[in-house]
Amino acid sequence: MNTLLKFAALVLVGSAALAAPALGALKEGARAPDFSAPAYLAGQPFTFKLADALKKGPVVLYFFPAAHTPGCNLEAHLFSEAIEQFKAQHATVIGVTAGNTSELAAFSQETEHCGGKFAVAADEGAKIARSYDALLPMRPGWSDRTSYVIAPSGQIVHVYSNLNPKQHVRETLDAVKALGN
Repeated sequence: MNTLLKFAALVLVGSAALAAPALGALKEGARAPDFSAPAYLAGQPFTFKLADALKKGPVVLYFFPAAHTPGCNLEAHLFSEAIEQFKAQHATVIGVTAGNTSELAAFSQETEHCGGKFAVAADEGAKIARSYDALLPMRPGWSDRTSYVIAPSGQIVHVYSNLNPKQHVRETLDAVKALGN
């Protein structure tokens, strides 16, 4: 019985840790680290360059743990459903992951995920995630679920970090709209 209680306590503590928002080290007002990365849009490879995207308007940079995992599938689908609202604000959405990078071409085009509506980039070795302090503590080498809104000036104007994927779109879309582009 004592072992069962200890196990239940561990499950409860673990669940609470996963549900609680994480705190990314890069804060609003910080300069976003520049990067370029291999990416896919609708299954087609290209090189995503943050500096080039910022010339067009704000960038929503969202880190996700791994392609083809339940939370990441949902988050990508929610971003794809809202992509026209981001485009209306002249914002570029880019998903970045260090997990399951070999699956990104398919992930980028599948209707139930990105649906070919926005790009996803591979972060081999989690170098980009590390520069944004968006590493998943319980799975070293994978990206955390952290979203940044970056103004065209390169300044981070909004940060939202939470393993629950359901609010990332609302958080980032509201921040992009607040920029008034």
